[in-house]
Amino acid sequence: MSTDIPKRRIWIGFDLGGTKMMAVVFDDKLQVLAKKRRKTRGSAGEQVSLERLAETILQALTEADVSAEEIAGIGAGVPGPLDLQKGIILEAPNLGWKNVDLQEFLSKRFKCPALICNDVDAGVFGEYTSGAGQGARCVLGVFPGTGIGGGCVYEGRIFRGSRSSCMEVGYLQMGTTGAAAGVGPVGTLEGIASRLAIAAEAAKAVYRGQAPHLKGLSGTDIAKIRSSSLAKSIEMGDKVIEEIVRRAAEEVGRGIGSLINILAPDVVILGGGLVEAMPKLYLESAKEGVRRNVLPSLADCAKLKISELGDLAGATGAAAWVRQEMGSKDAKKV
Repeated sequence: MSTDIPKRRIWIGFDLGGTKMMAVVFDDKLQVLAKKRRKTRGSAGEQVSLERLAETILQALTEADVSAEEIAGIGAGVPGPLDLQKGIILEAPNLGWKNVDLQEFLSKRFKCPALICNDVDAGVFGEYTSGAGQGARCVLGVFPGTGIGGGCVYEGRIFRGSRSSCMEVGYLQMGTTGAAAGVGPVGTLEGIASRLAIAAEAAKAVYRGQAPHLKGLSGTDIAKIRSSSLAKSIEMGDKVIEEIVRRAAEEVGRGIGSLINILAPDVVILGGGLVEAMPKLYLESAKEGVRRNVLPSLADCAKLKISELGDLAGATGAAAWVRQEMGSKDAKKV
């Protein structure tokens, strides 16, 4: 009888969304063993950034007291347009990357399988696997932030194109007039209801003297009007800021209502910093927007929930995705 101890399988989930990167080490049941968060350095050059990414994984492994040889796979959730067939990041402005073969870099560097996916898709898949969407046939995720990201998991698979991600919720056309989202037409959901759009309206309110508490917290500098300062100013009594946030959340709800009419999801998950900063207010207003747009026959099919995993959603989903794609027999026993 063999006395060899079976080698344990370790999975790495990597989240590259925003200005920070996070590597998380998971066991085969997706329990967190360790995590390491660091700032990205988009201006330092491509190779430096890739090396910094690899260093972050190594630091997380050291924290977890496991070796690189135990890694069964690495999944990375990445923003921007991707070539999912080739594993290439076509462009990631927050990292300063263009045409970066991240999948090949990770696979060669750590001598294990690696996959990339859209960061919002990863977040929704994380909620499906280990969070608010467990057990659902169809999970829709909407994540309002600087933009408005969206993702969908349908029957256990990320809903995507053959080569690229989809579910560009922020570009739902809500009207023929209104703000643009930087690219694309005017009147899109992102143009009128993202945190950036909210901050712009809030700055106007400060300038007009309608939001004295936000003036003390952030002034009229849009870059300083963050989710936390918006929430704080509302707590302190800036009613006009509350109205601005509620209107934006209701618009997001209207967009969700249209998507419910198309997808009939079991669960709709709201996440991101804006939602986390004021979950009760945001959920109430989003529900009102859904009510205005959803068909009566589908009004009760979807439950709106707040993300349960928070900033761990992306890394969890990326690890779960590569684990599933590698054919893990325990993929659905989390």
